[in-house]
Amino acid sequence: MSMHERWTRLLAILGEQGTLDVTEAAELLDVSTATVRRDLDELARQQLLTRTRGGAVLSGVSYDLPLRYKTARQTDEKHRIAQAAARLLPPGAVVGLNGGTTTSAVAHELAVRPDLAEHSDGAALTVVTNAVNIANELAVRSYLKTVVTGGVVRPNSFELTGPMATALLHEISLDYAILGVNAVDPRNGAAAHDEGEAGVNRALAERAEKVIVVADSTKLGRRAFAQVCATESITTLITDRNAPEELVEQFTAKGVDVICV
Repeated sequence: MSMHERWTRLLAILGEQGTLDVTEAAELLDVSTATVRRDLDELARQQLLTRTRGGAVLSGVSYDLPLRYKTARQTDEKHRIAQAAARLLPPGAVVGLNGGTTTSAVAHELAVRPDLAEHSDGAALTVVTNAVNIANELAVRSYLKTVVTGGVVRPNSFELTGPMATALLHEISLDYAILGVNAVDPRNGAAAHDEGEAGVNRALAERAEKVIVVADSTKLGRRAFAQVCATESITTLITDRNAPEELVEQFTAKGVDVICV
């Protein structure tokens, strides 16, 4: 297990339990207590937790972890989901992408899609995003037109939020919005932990002809604080093969096209 994978696991456990014991963490991660202590010391230096004599407690970290510590979660599933989402977009489309690990993977798949790179008649795709890391990934691709909203950067997700972000979105139209979310439920729709992110994501969904939600199975059937859009507004849900059949059927009954990859 790499250092960043250990950090991700430690922060995830701490986010769920509120406290963390060094001995317990060492057993869960199958590493030495000395390794756990070094990891906790470094995470405390980054102000992501508060060290205690026998472990750590919550500090700046919450269940909404910084993006850089989420990348090791459900990696294979997110890669397959991203590939499936990227294949749905025809050349010439205008697509909105919010921030997050799965949508960042979608952006990468678009950046390396051979048919887009060979496109010679104008921009192969126009991508509108409020995520500065996605803009950085795509801006160097001359065959993609990258449009970035304004706003204030939220460090956890690299997303631009606030009135300046939504102001631009009210002036444009999208063919597709591809949204990564913290939770998606047949009854409650798609949602995010942060209301600022949810507001921008909602604006993306409202301006799009089709809304594609990309979410691994761990996010299905869950609720989060701020709604992004109702289930009826979701055109397609792309998830992984571990999605519970009962939930898939409930989404389908609401008119959502569910793709399990």
